[in-house]
Amino acid sequence: MRTSAISVSGLRKAYGDKAVLDGIDFEVAEGSVFSLLGPNGAGKTTTVNVLTTLIRADAGTVRIAGHDVATATGKVRAAIGVTGQSAAVDDLLTGRENLRLMADLRRVPAAARLVTRLLERFDLVESAEKRASAYSGGMRRKLDLAMTLVGDPEVIFLDEPTTGLDPRSRRTMWGIVRELVSEGTTVFLTTRYLEEADQLADQVAVLHQGRLAARGTPEALRRRMPGTHVRFRFADLYELDSAARILVEAARDDEELTLRVPSDGETKSVRALLERLDVHAVDAQEFSVHRPDLDDVFLALTGRTGPEGAEPAYEGKEANSR
Repeated sequence: MRTSAISVSGLRKAYGDKAVLDGIDFEVAEGSVFSLLGPNGAGKTTTVNVLTTLIRADAGTVRIAGHDVATATGKVRAAIGVTGQSAAVDDLLTGRENLRLMADLRRVPAAARLVTRLLERFDLVESAEKRASAYSGGMRRKLDLAMTLVGDPEVIFLDEPTTGLDPRSRRTMWGIVRELVSEGTTVFLTTRYLEEADQLADQVAVLHQGRLAARGTPEALRRRMPGTHVRFRFADLYELDSAARILVEAARDDEELTLRVPSDGETKSVRALLERLDVHAVDAQEFSVHRPDLDDVFLALTGRTGPEGAEPAYEGKEANSR
């Protein structure tokens, strides 16, 4: 069993009479990705700021890599790396100079060798001598993450790391995150892209009105939602009618020649439905299992559209934390 890289208990933070964090608890296992989701103003950035020692909590305890953020601030800062919503690179410096500056600030031995290795790892060798002002958005984010890795942090905080990136650059960043985790790094991720949390996170927590509305694996959260069903499509109306008489609980669509049967989507349940059809010699042309996604979970828990929906539910910074 993996030990906890991050341990949070009874965390509270208020601004005036507004409780931004109202007693939240969670654990993040070493070498895993933990994703914090929530609408704008839910307290995501406040949580990150407390965990990274930028602000003090009003109550509760937080331990990062075994160190208390309130009493061992220096040790916590030495153990973490932080990538914010905007790439924190110096536009007047080249990619290599940005990395070397960070290495010097961290007093990293053999800095030149480390810088070269990071440039190679993030595919920035060809642009290493160019000023960062000439970098594309994806290149800037890669350089920013490379700078975060200087000093080999145990825990990395990624606050909406792919915001504004095109799909290809976003998937490149996903690959880098997976690689880091495979090497034992722990990643704390906030994101406005539910697909990103679904793709990367071992555990997801939904923060709403200062409390954790739910937490668990993406699959476990989806299973809590109603709406999972098996969809059967048939060759003609005769077959559809025959199947409908057997699967009486199904909703039918004559135009699409389909039946939609409520189910938990598990293999045993799907096999049982197929066997019911087979006993009566009814064949489906195709079938598929449809499950609720994290968008459905988010909507049910917060009453908002997802981060890419019409409502600007995710905007990263809490209004009360400025």
